[in-house]
Amino acid sequence: MAEKTRYSDEELQEFKEIILAKLEKAYKDYELLKSDVTNSDGNDTADTSPTFKVLEEGANTLNKEESGRLAQRQMKFIQHLKAALVRIENKTYGICRETGKLIPKERLRAVPHATLSIEVKNNQAKKN
Repeated sequence: MAEKTRYSDEELQEFKEIILAKLEKAYKDYELLKSDVTNSDGNDTADTSPTFKVLEEGANTLNKEESGRLAQRQMKFIQHLKAALVRIENKTYGICRETGKLIPKERLRAVPHATLSIEVKNNQAKKN
């Protein structure tokens, strides 16, 4: 029997549902992080006593910087998930971009935006 060169439409649909669920959660997480950075929840140091204000402002700045970095990382994850949806539509989803072989379903279920097989990914890690 010849080796499969792509996933079936049914399999692609399964992966699409996984990605859409992850995408929905990722957007919610991103909005939470974004609101933390922009302080849209109204929780600020304005309502505290002057003694603690300086300390709280410093901690608040650090928290906003960390939230900003996390929000950027989350947006990158969202972009990877969207790219995976495009690959599903093109029927190229799940094909390793290095070897051209199918990425195992287990890996795609764990990392649905993966574009490399675990072997290639491990080899890259060893080189670095």
